[in-house]
Formats: sequence, structure tokens, C-alpha cells
Amino acid sequence: MKAQDSVKNYPSALREMTNFSVRGIKKICKDVGPRPAGSEQEHEAQKLMAAELDGACDKVEIEPFDVHPGAFLGWILTDGIMMIAAIVLFFFGMSAIALALCALSLIFAIVEFLLYKKLLDPFFPKKTSHNVVAVRKPEGEVRRRIIFSGHADSANEWRFTYYGGSKLLVPIIGLSFVGILLGLVLGIWAVAAGHAFSAADSGALNVMRYVFLAWIPILFTALFFENKKRPVMGANDDLTGCFISMAVVKYMQQHDIRFENTEVWVVLTGSEEAGLRGAKAFCKAHKNELSDVETVFVGLDTIRDYDFAAVYSRDLTGTVKNDAGACALVKEAAKQTGLDLPYKSVFFGATDAAAVTQAGMKAVSVAAMDPAPAKYYHTRLDTADNLDIKTVEAVLGVALETAFLFDEKGLSD
Repeated sequence: MKAQDSVKNYPSALREMTNFSVRGIKKICKDVGPRPAGSEQEHEAQKLMAAELDGACDKVEIEPFDVHPGAFLGWILTDGIMMIAAIVLFFFGMSAIALALCALSLIFAIVEFLLYKKLLDPFFPKKTSHNVVAVRKPEGEVRRRIIFSGHADSANEWRFTYYGGSKLLVPIIGLSFVGILLGLVLGIWAVAAGHAFSAADSGALNVMRYVFLAWIPILFTALFFENKKRPVMGANDDLTGCFISMAVVKYMQQHDIRFENTEVWVVLTGSEEAGLRGAKAFCKAHKNELSDVETVFVGLDTIRDYDFAAVYSRDLTGTVKNDAGACALVKEAAKQTGLDLPYKSVFFGATDAAAVTQAGMKAVSVAAMDPAPAKYYHTRLDTADNLDIKTVEAVLGVALETAFLFDEKGLSD
């Protein structure tokens, strides 16, 4: 049975759940405000959302986990300082030390940002974050399980996105990475030429000593990438994902629908903006439990821009391939609502689906955000006034159809 056939006046029911989502987002924004990873505000928002889930689910729990919020983007500050030091050292002939600093900078960038590993966590203060885990049981034996998820935390503002968008963000990040690679090349060149601890006083290597100095202002600017004093509201990123996930089970509750053999979970993660830490903690706590039957994770993130709605078949800056069957499931469900969602790859950053896929589970991500990136992305413009009801309703319809389609057919091989 399709979701749109589950009640007599489905369009009205869908709009009602959309209104529930929008009202809930506005309430969180008004009563709680920004929700940095591991903050009291993040926890308070999760408690409010857990209370909403209490009647719709048979079990609702808030699970704590340790997090080091500053570590994930802390590599930017760490790398920036090390690279400026490397440039100065290279200029004065300490090429071997400069090479070591450049190598460390590259390692930190790859491990923390491209692989989302916890390399720098021990060097940053520890806080407690939480995941909301809610379960709506089927009428009979559990034979399938579908998990809908959004993240409850919000990011600190990205200054370059707010002040210049991609025209400022991309050049600074790109040139910073070029600087790291240039430092590696120059360091190896100098050491190989016998200048590990002496400055070249002639030739091309000497010229490059001065050229490399040009990266100091670029790297200095990069130090101000994140404004930790200005956490954003995160209405779209990602209260939309949270409330659409919640609306699936609220819809089922309101219309007295229980699947025969499909269990429906809602997971509202904390600390996604701190490097997918909530999703990682969820997988660590529940992976064995979830391996008993066919299980699929559907992450919903930043549901704002209708024309950019897509199924993300690759995540984590395009390096992690999400499950083909899970992607096909959502794409087919979208077609049933009249939408042809394209497959896309996360070009910059990641969603919680990446952490779930890395843990060996079947996952897919759905997002609707201008990848430019949008002006509101991780900025003060991501407010409740900037929601798009049409997009929320459309993706909620896709989520509902995904649940009903999975109950009927499971995943395709």
C-alpha cells in the first residue's frame, strides 16, 4: 500500500504533518535558539522533541555520549598556525622542520575533514552530547526496520559563507590546501638539494622562498573560518530533517497505522556538526542490535531548496558510497509522489549517512540544498523565517512513501 492510499484525504493529512513540522521548528528556534554540539541547548531541544515522540513511539530514550566539539574544525586553526610557522621556517632555512609541519597539516586535514576520524579529539575539551532514539513497533514479528534521522545540533557560523558565499569560501579553502601541497613539494625539494637546515641563496629554490611567503595572509585569513561566538539557528540545517523524521511516526500514530512486520525508528542525533559524532555513537551502541533483520537508515538533512532535492548516493565529500538498494528505494518512493530525485554526491562535507555507511550498515541521505553553497548554510540566515514549506511537504511525502514502500518490498538487491 502506498502512503497516499493510507487515508481518505491524504493531501490534507500530509499538509497537517507539514504544519506540525513547521510549528515545531519555529518553537525550537524561539524557545531554545542555536544548539551547538554538546551544549545544554542541544539537549533541551532533544528533550522537547523526545516529548513529542513519546505518544507516537513505544520506546523513547535519550542516550548520552562523550564528544569533543572543538576537534572537528579545530584542524583548521591547528593547520593554519602550523603552516604559517612552516613558511617562516622554510624562509630561514629550516626546511626539514617545515616539511614535517606541512606533512602533519595534510594528515590532520585528511583524517579529520575527509575521513571524519577522531584524531584530534583528545586535545580538545570533552562535553556530553545526546542522541534521541525512538521506536514504533510493528503489530507482529520484526522482519524489517527503517530508521529516519535528522541532527538536532546547529553549526557555528562560517564567516566566509556569510560574507562572500562560494566566491570567498572556495578560494580560501582551495588556496590553503594548495599551500599545504606546495609546502610539501618545496620541503622535499630543499631537503633533496642539501638545504634541510640552510637557506638556498640562489636559483629557483631561493625564489620560491619569497613566493611561499604570499601564502601567509591566505592562511591567516583561514584562521577566522569559524565564528564560535555565533552559533546559528539551524532551522533548515537540520531541524527540518528532525521534524520530517518525527512526522513519519506522528502520521502513523494519528491515523492508527502500524506496519505488520516493519519496525520504524526515529533517531535525532547530536553533534553532527562536530564530525558526525552522534551518528558514530549511535552505530557503536546499536550496530549489533540492528543486524538481526534487514535495516535501512534514511538521513534527512537541510530540506530547504526544492529545485536541489536529491538522493545522495555518495557521501563524505564523495568518498563514501551509500547503499545502492537504499538509494533506489528512496528514488522509487519519490517517483510515487511525482518527483524525479537525481542521484548526487556530497561535494563538500558529509551527512550522518556517511558514518552509518562506514559502520557497515545500509544508508542513504536525502537533502535539498543549493550546493553553491546556499547563503543560509551555516550562517545567521538559517532561521525559521527562511523555511520553505513546499520543500518540507515534498520531502515529507517522499519519507512517508519510503516507509510504506520498504514495508511492502524491502530493499532491492
